[in-house]
Amino acid sequence: MKLVFMGTPDFAVGTLQALIESEHEILAVVTQPDKAKGRSGKLTYSPVKECALEAGIKVLQPEKARDEDFIKELEALGAEVIVVVAYGQILPESIINMPKYGCINVHASLLPKYRGAAPIQWAVINGDKVSGVTTMKMDVGLDTGDILEVAELELDKKETGGSLFDKLAGVGAKLLIKTLADLKDGKIEPKKQDEASASYVHMLKKSLGQIDFKNSAEEIERLIRGLNPWPSAYTSLDSKMLKIWDADLADQEELKLLGLSDSSDFEPGKIVAVSKNNIYVACGSGVLRLNELQAEGKKRMSCADFLKGHKIEAGRLI
Repeated sequence: MKLVFMGTPDFAVGTLQALIESEHEILAVVTQPDKAKGRSGKLTYSPVKECALEAGIKVLQPEKARDEDFIKELEALGAEVIVVVAYGQILPESIINMPKYGCINVHASLLPKYRGAAPIQWAVINGDKVSGVTTMKMDVGLDTGDILEVAELELDKKETGGSLFDKLAGVGAKLLIKTLADLKDGKIEPKKQDEASASYVHMLKKSLGQIDFKNSAEEIERLIRGLNPWPSAYTSLDSKMLKIWDADLADQEELKLLGLSDSSDFEPGKIVAVSKNNIYVACGSGVLRLNELQAEGKKRMSCADFLKGHKIEAGRLI
């Protein structure tokens, strides 16, 4: 097929690369405008733009997808299909209905669950056992279009937002190639989404990472994994930020060895035990074992290494 690819972040690169390596003809790549970065204000390319330029593909970067000149330029390309992966702008109806096969979106959730931003991280935070990717024929709504094909993936026990991101990027790339072939061969019957089962998730903010130890240890452990690597989960120690990169729910046998029979009498956020390798913190229910930390201004390290340089005693709040 002759196609146009629209995308911006790392997640979209795997799909673009798969298209480059396929028999499809990429007429152009559309991505967000270059952004100033750091104090120098130097303009940086999106990951998708870097990939496209390396492959010698024409790159378009409209300020707004609704711009009439851009729409005319896009139409003149004569694409049979437009592939959209985390582009970052809402497309007007004139673009959605432009190509023969429509605009095909690769969305990192099992729609209609987790419409909107950050579906990958929320799957981990919410403790989902299964996630996946949906290819969808776009309409004017937010992730409300007809489902084309779906690929599921079981989450590992220690899945993080970052690890699931990488896995689903690969799953999405393969699914998109299959979807394009099946569309061309007339093998797909688009399926309406079940609105009664729909849910939306919001964008991640740094403030989401502040740990509330009144929550259960299980919920906090999932939050830590879901926000790894960004924006990360954190608390404070000596009035300075302390990031927690890895933790586990302490089981009953472990608590008995530490001389702790019940966490219910402990104040949430209180350090209830310190071993050679770990710090144990009471939560609203359960006890969290801290495995990997990062003090403000320092590098990530194991809790064991952290304890070599910090005198931490049971009884203090974290």
